[in-house]
Amino acid sequence: MIRVALVDDEAMIRVGLKMVLSGEPGIEVVGEAADGDEAAALVARTRPDVVLMDIRMARMDGLTAARRIVTDFPDSKVIVLTTFDEDEHVAAALRAGVSGFLLKVAPPEQLIDAVRTVAAGQGLLDPAVTLRVIAAFAGTEPPAAADPGLQQLTPREQDVLRLLAEGLTNAEIAARMYLGEATVKTHLSRILMKLGLKTRVQAVVYAYRTGLARG
Repeated sequence: MIRVALVDDEAMIRVGLKMVLSGEPGIEVVGEAADGDEAAALVARTRPDVVLMDIRMARMDGLTAARRIVTDFPDSKVIVLTTFDEDEHVAAALRAGVSGFLLKVAPPEQLIDAVRTVAAGQGLLDPAVTLRVIAAFAGTEPPAAADPGLQQLTPREQDVLRLLAEGLTNAEIAARMYLGEATVKTHLSRILMKLGLKTRVQAVVYAYRTGLARG
């Protein structure tokens, strides 16, 4: 059972999210919060697998709450709910270590898939904003192909990271590289450890920022 917490200052949005998710087998909504303060307390109390987090809220905002949750409760993965005009917030959330981004206007099936994907330990960027976000974030620094972090990766690990940045799933990377899916997961774990990154999404951004991958 995937346990989900909903955080949004608009009650109607929470109602809509709960209606979509509660009807899905294997997903349980364990609580709701209207701001970041409530969110931190909710996560401490219920320890959800996934937190759907709005950015703009009164009192403690979503980014501050996300940083606290990622640091204090690393087993609870955060998906940020965003809109097209919040690129700068998305970049900040990437640095905070959230696991995914989803547009508030995403269709129900995409929301459900996002929850399942992040709960399975994979990162997620909404297809509608992926390239914009990565380009904006990666563009804050010039590409550095000789980045010291890249030199720590084996050629095969660099290939795995490059394919991850192209948006491939573990299974698709395994098929492309003629590897077992468990081997791909092992490579990804080592990549994150060597680069000092928390999530797959951060790894994707790193690949673009260093020039290993290009949009």
